[in-house]
Amino acid sequence: MDAGTIVGLLADPVRLRVVAALALGAATIEEVAQVSGLSLKEVALAARRLARAGLVHRDGHHLALHAERFGEAARAAAASAPAAEPLSEDPAQDAVLRSFLRAGRLVSIPAQHSKRRVVLEHLVHVFEPGVRYPEREVNALLAAWYPDVAALRRYLVDESLLSRDAGVYWRSGGHVFV
Repeated sequence: MDAGTIVGLLADPVRLRVVAALALGAATIEEVAQVSGLSLKEVALAARRLARAGLVHRDGHHLALHAERFGEAARAAAASAPAAEPLSEDPAQDAVLRSFLRAGRLVSIPAQHSKRRVVLEHLVHVFEPGVRYPEREVNALLAAWYPDVAALRRYLVDESLLSRDAGVYWRSGGHVFV
């Protein structure tokens, strides 16, 4: 069974509640109904559909969830997913960036200086060389990456990746792609 089929089955709130009750230890239609707050008819219909799909084993009134199918489907989906584009040509830097970036956003600022430097050198590319930015614009650009824009600004200035004078910033470091 593939992950899309499982998601489709669990998109129905009744089937989701049945699976949750089974995952929490309910073993009969009556127990599932009691734990989930569903009617016996709702549980029976949902259990029949889940059994046809192979997520639940049904033996009379006894039900058993095939929980291992969730992991199998997740592993199969991960194995068939296209490889992600590298964030850096350097494999070590790519590993650092993958640890701290999710869906184009910074999840946390690395505490270790060397890792923080890799992340900051990646972030500084949102600033064009030779362009001067008012602080408000710097904040808007950095907010797209991380909510604590003041910390990012401070780190970028401290690492000489951005320079600042009278509330105006400009890119002063990092690699420039041509």
